[in-house]
Amino acid sequence: MMQHSPEFLAIVERSRARIQETDVHAVKARVDNGEPLVIIDVREDLEFAAKRIPGSVHLGKGVIERDIEAHFPDKHQELLLVCGGGFRSALAADAIQQMGYTRAISVDGGLRLWAEAGYPVDVEAI
Repeated sequence: MMQHSPEFLAIVERSRARIQETDVHAVKARVDNGEPLVIIDVREDLEFAAKRIPGSVHLGKGVIERDIEAHFPDKHQELLLVCGGGFRSALAADAIQQMGYTRAISVDGGLRLWAEAGYPVDVEAI
């Protein structure tokens, strides 16, 4: 597992104090229940192309603030944000929440825990 700097972890923890979070098991249960979910993968382009949660859409953390309104204009729509482990998604959820998105939810554990749990992933090149 990647070692993160204390400063990065402090920023993530401050973001986590301001956002909503869920976990991969709750998301999978909702998928299995047939709920129509919007799962936004905020990882880098190459990460998303290599492996992702089926049905997720890509809006990288580097461009999400710029592009989110064009893709998801309803600021009250639930948006589940996922990354590799739950850190970048927390930062992204915090950022778009500051833009008025009221239901931006970070998925703690991210794709790493999703895959470790044996949940399906798409691995086909995009």
